[in-house]
Amino acid sequence: MNVRDLLNTKAEAALEAAGCPPGTAAIVGPATRPEFGDYQANGALGAAKRMKANPRELAQRTVDAMALDDIATCAVTGPGFISLTLADTFLGEVLAQDTGIERTGAGQRIVIDYSHPNLAKEMHVGHLRSTIIGDALARTLEALGYEVVRQNHVGDWGTGFGMLVAHLGDVERAGDPGREELKDLERFYQEARRRFAEDESFAERARDVVVRLQQGDDEMGAIWQRYIDISMSHCQEVYDLLGVSLTPRDVRGESAYNDDLDTVVEELSEAGLLTEDAGALCVFLDEFRGRDGKITPVIVRKSDGGYLYHSTDLAAVRYRVRELAADRVLYVVDARQALHFRQLFAVCKEAGYDGSASLEHHPFGVMQGPGGRPFATRDGNVMRLTDLLTEAIDRAREVVAEKSPHLGADEQARVARVVGIGAVKYADLSKNRTSDYVFDWQAMLSFDGNTAPYLQYAYARIQSLFRRGGVDAESLTGMPTIDTPEEHMLALTLARRQETLEQVAAQAMPHFLCAWLYDLASAFMRFYENCPVLEEGPTHNSRLLLCRSTADGIRTGLGLLGIETVERM
Repeated sequence: MNVRDLLNTKAEAALEAAGCPPGTAAIVGPATRPEFGDYQANGALGAAKRMKANPRELAQRTVDAMALDDIATCAVTGPGFISLTLADTFLGEVLAQDTGIERTGAGQRIVIDYSHPNLAKEMHVGHLRSTIIGDALARTLEALGYEVVRQNHVGDWGTGFGMLVAHLGDVERAGDPGREELKDLERFYQEARRRFAEDESFAERARDVVVRLQQGDDEMGAIWQRYIDISMSHCQEVYDLLGVSLTPRDVRGESAYNDDLDTVVEELSEAGLLTEDAGALCVFLDEFRGRDGKITPVIVRKSDGGYLYHSTDLAAVRYRVRELAADRVLYVVDARQALHFRQLFAVCKEAGYDGSASLEHHPFGVMQGPGGRPFATRDGNVMRLTDLLTEAIDRAREVVAEKSPHLGADEQARVARVVGIGAVKYADLSKNRTSDYVFDWQAMLSFDGNTAPYLQYAYARIQSLFRRGGVDAESLTGMPTIDTPEEHMLALTLARRQETLEQVAAQAMPHFLCAWLYDLASAFMRFYENCPVLEEGPTHNSRLLLCRSTADGIRTGLGLLGIETVERM
């Protein structure tokens, strides 16, 4: 149940009954201060200003008209806020009737474009944010019932691949199948770049390869496909280690749209959108006119007949809207591409490519190293993602060995993997994605504060409690009774899960889910410290039910972020 929506509906009806114009928004949200109860509605403030009425008097009329049916009590606070405090019996009923996440998105299809590494090189830390933010959104949307289509728009086409295919062809003709060389993609890429820069005859062959690839040459296509398959297997190893849900079936690279690019040009030309400028075909839209009076063009085809990112992305939108029938298309791409997507969406609108779909760029900031500097290895190179994740597991192993010496070596290793990978992912996802953040090993691996280890420990602690009490959590039945402030806050936090997930889905902000998880774990710790759980008596079953709901909430919430839990820590 989305408790916030329920309260919003009742508050809006009460505002109308109090004399506000029909459709006046109640604007219900979690209370900003404890004295304002559990939720507060500030719709009366805005309505009073428009109606030139006293806000507290209007708020009181609204409270008097509120039909809450034992759901909550309400009062006027502050300059005209309506404060709502949920009834303990209502909270108990909400938890007792909880059958899981409501599938409010059923019947809608969402395409998510995320991760998109360049297959010329190995994945590095710059690919982390898009990959894990996109994956968390995909999992959350699926849990809400949306049909999610993952699209890994990998870089697998263009001039750079000409030199790579030419170099691999030379390696294979020399009698080596190339697999050994491609075990180290970065070295192979550097070798090809060096030959391209130093050997003009090789550079000419590389450019010829590009032409042959574009023309569908079978021999070049076979070598290209071999390079792509091996490169993609490297990416899949990273995805598996990172625990994201991307698979080879989700890959649809730039090459997939190669045959559609001429059609895009034809359709844009027929729509009267293309202008030739110095031999290039461009779209000039007045909304991109700068202060100097010049319009920044969208280049669809270069003067030499080649295509750019805009061309491929236009074809991708066309495919996702027309073939995949997307209701929303989410692009999880860093903030530096903001202008590109503004232009892309504007052209799509003019061309009718967007149809009835919502095209959305959800940007993210930069992951920085100590002191706010770019994140890199000690020698200044961009760190490979596999190296980062391996280091996370190694560091977590030291922490787990110190804090959990009672675990055997194999279990310590398993817990270290879960804690290490979870710490890296949660440290990122818990930040507002639009912000830059500083990567800090010590902070992310801490068992205190808003971290994955803190949440994983809270879950393991509940499982330990069940083991100590000999409790079969799955066999617990009944409705929890809420009597103490600590029980009320824990139950209230649990009741806010649905509204939190729907907020994540609407705004594509995973940090809302992280904040809810931290609130839940913190509320549980206060409850556990103040409310004896295993003590026999009238509260025994009720408090065990609260513990079970909390464990389910933490496990499910972390799972939506792509983070595992363990039974013992």
